[in-house]
Amino acid sequence: MFTGIIEEVGSFEGFTGGAISVGAHLVVSDAHIGDSIAVNGICLTVTHFDAHGFRADVMPETVRRTSLAGLVRGAQLNLERALLPTTRMGGHFVSGHIDGLGRIARIREEGNAILMTVATEAEILRGIVSKGSVALDGISLTVAAVTAADFTVSLIPHTRTVTNLGTKHTGSPINIETDILGKYALKLLGGRASEQASGLTQELLLRNGF
Repeated sequence: MFTGIIEEVGSFEGFTGGAISVGAHLVVSDAHIGDSIAVNGICLTVTHFDAHGFRADVMPETVRRTSLAGLVRGAQLNLERALLPTTRMGGHFVSGHIDGLGRIARIREEGNAILMTVATEAEILRGIVSKGSVALDGISLTVAAVTAADFTVSLIPHTRTVTNLGTKHTGSPINIETDILGKYALKLLGGRASEQASGLTQELLLRNGF
């Protein structure tokens, strides 16, 4: 489990024999074989590490369903170690299990904020609610608005500086993980939630006792 607060921006060093190699320093400073590290929001297990980075096995399905397939050597990667019981919950609960891909449709400035709109499939949008949380490439962000085709998050400039979002542009793919609490709510509501064209909403939750 993670918080969505990025600890370090590492670098993609390549794939070898089904394993990804990641250049990093901070996240390996106290690493052990078998530790979990989120790489662009994907929970991976450390199989080897040294002072300069680590390797982790990646299943073909993970490559197909995430942005890993399009990485080029040197690409920036958001890294976060698994949380501890003493970790400050500065973001939200992030499992590291990617729901699917989105593509950045627009990036625009609004005062001191940066609004980023991400287009994705309807099944993912069902689990995204305005003012709720979403993880993009492992970054915990607050949803500003949701439509039938996309959603918008609001960023402070600091977030772009200390994550890989500074390298993103219109058309860039991005990993999406919806809020795990919202997933449980949808599961408990069963088919009733799927009948709502707007997906998971505050009104729907209140009507069903949440």
